[in-house]
Amino acid sequence: MDPIKNPFSPGAGSPPPELAGRAPVLEQARILLGRVMIGKSEKSLMLTGLRGVGKTVLLNEVRRMAQESGYRTVLVEAHEEKALGPLIAAPLKAVFFELDRIAQTGDRVKRGLRVLRSFVGGLKVKLGELEIGLDIDPETGAADSGDIEIDLPNVFEALGEAAKEKQTAVAILIDEIQYLSQKELGAIIMAMHRMQQRQLPVVLLGAGLPVLPGLAGESKSYAERLFAFPDIGALSEADSNQAISEPATQEGVTLTAAALTETYRLTKGYPYFIQEWGYQMWNLAVSSPIDLALVQSAADSVVRRLDQNFFRVRFDRLTPGEKNFLRAMAQLGSGAIRSGDIANCLGVKVNSIGPVRSKLIKKGMIYSPAYGDMAFTVPLFDEFMKRAIPHFTAKE
Repeated sequence: MDPIKNPFSPGAGSPPPELAGRAPVLEQARILLGRVMIGKSEKSLMLTGLRGVGKTVLLNEVRRMAQESGYRTVLVEAHEEKALGPLIAAPLKAVFFELDRIAQTGDRVKRGLRVLRSFVGGLKVKLGELEIGLDIDPETGAADSGDIEIDLPNVFEALGEAAKEKQTAVAILIDEIQYLSQKELGAIIMAMHRMQQRQLPVVLLGAGLPVLPGLAGESKSYAERLFAFPDIGALSEADSNQAISEPATQEGVTLTAAALTETYRLTKGYPYFIQEWGYQMWNLAVSSPIDLALVQSAADSVVRRLDQNFFRVRFDRLTPGEKNFLRAMAQLGSGAIRSGDIANCLGVKVNSIGPVRSKLIKKGMIYSPAYGDMAFTVPLFDEFMKRAIPHFTAKE
């Protein structure tokens, strides 16, 4: 079969040819966007889930929906080594300029730009690190304290007032939101609290790892009243079958029932793995239909690609001690693992593993689904760890 016509697209944030199983969360987003546009309150959304479940794909789809509904959008990706202020300032400037081009009278946009200029002036950044080209006097006393929890709500308020004056709305989308510091996450929550209190047309759509609800609650206790936290998980078998069979069918290729069952067993319904498996099966197939034997013969090439790309990039960021910790987790199973069992496996006291555990949580490698439990944020990472470090002796 022609590899150029291969419908599958494994990649970070690459939109799949068939967005299966995500209708409920997209409907939730549609309602949010629709209600805020007409001036009604609604909880903003924080999409949570493991790596490879398609959170970024969904965020981009919601952005497209927002733009089709007349929203102006701001899209940023949080980074563990970059502050929120410099990341969001330039996209905010672009939105203010978009609002300024709307042919309606009013001065809220000009004031918003002055407030943004004050915000940039208050950021503690090195000279030359942030240049957004605002040749305008700052709004003295507004968003210029240098404290992001004070300043960001003022910037959002100015943005919301400008959007309301122009009879439109703004969607702010933040990917990898778990990388924000506690203070930055608190600033975002406080800013959205201000939006809800003032009923201003600004919505927030975030995406992050399963730690996100806990981080938001720790930052501000009222976060659960401002946001909904849809869990983006693996697909059901029916949705998994649709995700792989529909794109193939559109290209005139079918899969046998046994092939679909085996694909689901191997991928466990995780969208990234479905795309990877579909991509490799297509390239290996000579003709339709794709059968069970072909799915099984694709396994070696799929696992090799996953190891080299999806898994290895995360593994290479780890210290030897962190690798050993994760290898102990892998030895104990694939689900939630008790911290005490990890310590026993390593042959150390449970209180000694705290620093390594904290670093792995900060790096986004593990999370705590319940008190005292640890789990991988990357699906099937336990199997990779056993391949990467095949010889591990647990404490007897």
